Amino acid sequence: MTIAYDVFVSEAPAQQGALPNGAPRSFSPIASTLVYGQEYAVLSDPGFSPTAARELGDWVASRGRELTDIYITHGHGDHWFAAQLLADRFGARIVASAGVIKQMHASVTARPFLWDKMYDDIPPAPVTAVTVPDNRFTLEGHELHIVDVGHGDSDDSSVLHVPDLGLVVAGDVIYNGAHQYVGDALGPDGLAPWRAAIDNVEALAPRTIVAGHLNRLGDDDAARQLAATRRYLDEAEAALNTEPTARRYFNHLIELHPDYAGQLILWAGARAQYGVREHPDDRARIVAAAWL
Repeated sequence: MTIAYDVFVSEAPAQQGALPNGAPRSFSPIASTLVYGQEYAVLSDPGFSPTAARELGDWVASRGRELTDIYITHGHGDHWFAAQLLADRFGARIVASAGVIKQMHASVTARPFLWDKMYDDIPPAPVTAVTVPDNRFTLEGHELHIVDVGHGDSDDSSVLHVPDLGLVVAGDVIYNGAHQYVGDALGPDGLAPWRAAIDNVEALAPRTIVAGHLNRLGDDDAARQLAATRRYLDEAEAALNTEPTARRYFNHLIELHPDYAGQLILWAGARAQYGVREHPDDRARIVAAAWL
């Protein structure tokens, strides 16, 4: 029995208003990966809007496989608030690591202050995810490994390793042609934990990687994405050390990567970084307000 994978990319709905450069306020495209065999399939990160969930569900149904599991890479709500809609539609189980489940609960707590202020149609999102023994499960005899890799753009990130495909479904540890969110990298170690998480992904020796946020023009080559994600962190760190304001940081990264998706993510991360720098005792409020 052989297995394969395919990727569905959901465009996030735009918010009202514009970014400082006049661009629309919208998330990066969100990637959902279907790993499938002859009869069964596993889906990752089904997004957060009912529209995207319906379109993704129709795409999954068109493949003619029974969806057994929905895997969540990390706790940020844009990757999983729609998971229960898909689980109910297909009778699938939602799986995640223990650390990710903890962060999912944190995202639910943040909904009234963050997500529900940005969007008015996010569905009910109970945390029904379960862990699996040894962070491993199977698809038609092929092992799928949930690997805790540490801090990507959020705490307690994990990736799904499919050794028989040389594939890593990387969530927001790896980005592909999209601006990276640095708004949670506010501790004394800065971006070093994220670099360590990238090292942990590379240690799995993947040939292909599916990033959680990607530009449709990018391929899935692992070496290229690992290098590009590291390079962006270097550029972001240099800009944080030299640019005096969030606006200057924002403009500088756009100059470096004018074709990257996700300028809202870039702006929110900049506002969080520079806001916490000025008011370190008000971190939670500043990080939430940075998105609004």
